[in-house]
Amino acid sequence: MEDDRDFQAKKITEDLGRPYYQTDLGTAYRATSLRLLKRIPDNSIDLIFTSPPFALTRKKEYGNVSASNYVNWFKPFSKEFKRVLKKEGSLVIDIGSAWNPGTPTKSLYQYKLLIALVNQKFHFCQDFFWYNPAKLPSPAEWVNVRRIRVKDSVNYVWWLSKTDFPKADNRKVLKEYSKSMMDLLENGYKAKLRPSGHDISEKFSKDNSGAIPPNLLQIANTESNSYYLRRCKEEGIKPHPARFPPQFAEFFIKLLTDEGDVILDPFAGSNVTGYVAESLNRLWISIEKIEEYVRGSRFRFEEHKNQAPVEQEKCNDIQNSSLENFLD
Repeated sequence: MEDDRDFQAKKITEDLGRPYYQTDLGTAYRATSLRLLKRIPDNSIDLIFTSPPFALTRKKEYGNVSASNYVNWFKPFSKEFKRVLKKEGSLVIDIGSAWNPGTPTKSLYQYKLLIALVNQKFHFCQDFFWYNPAKLPSPAEWVNVRRIRVKDSVNYVWWLSKTDFPKADNRKVLKEYSKSMMDLLENGYKAKLRPSGHDISEKFSKDNSGAIPPNLLQIANTESNSYYLRRCKEEGIKPHPARFPPQFAEFFIKLLTDEGDVILDPFAGSNVTGYVAESLNRLWISIEKIEEYVRGSRFRFEEHKNQAPVEQEKCNDIQNSSLENFLD
């Protein structure tokens, strides 16, 4: 298994140039993702899990495309995503909402992106919604000042694939039963017709080792004193400002992949995806064009002593040699 996995990883990354750093299971590249994507072999990736720059009205330092141009900007990426995904692989995109400039009305850019992906022959498997109860009130003008809207706390998550039946298993993401369900399992359930008209059979009280989760994921994003942030501060490295919590990536990686599968994040930021993939014994490839974010992402692996990093002198050589072909 390990030899096969090493061979698989080497085959995928042999044409990508030298990584900025590497671990036992993954490789991180400082590169422009579209150029590097073109060098990944066809049908080689099991899951693309990513959070691309959102179409925010206020520009961020990591780069944002306007809502009006977003679909055209994304199309070249989605073309490569479809090429590199395995037949039963999945594409999961975390995308935030956007407001129309100067008005308390919302853009439809994330829906236009979804339609464009379906028009590119992706299959729309399911929509998810990530609710972050810790998110600060925004947009400030309409929520805090004029008080005519409520805070925007939900991201859209599109799950797509190359087939109607991608690899997936919800038994890997079961939740603990509620107390009422535990009582029902202990005391039994009498089959009856519910007021809604649903006929619930006695099989309802079968113990399936956990409850099937909904497509609303409630995960608070409250990172403030993690090892990653402390090490960034110690080294004078600015952390990535838009990090999603590890539990968010963990849900989809467990749902859609098996151990030894290959996961790609082409907009890696601080490489939460790679960190979680490594902890779940998956292979991973991350691509991020801003060097400061790539440097900081190394600390995620340093914490658990899993890293076998490229030496810093080699990183400098990489930056000035083979990866130079991929940089903006």
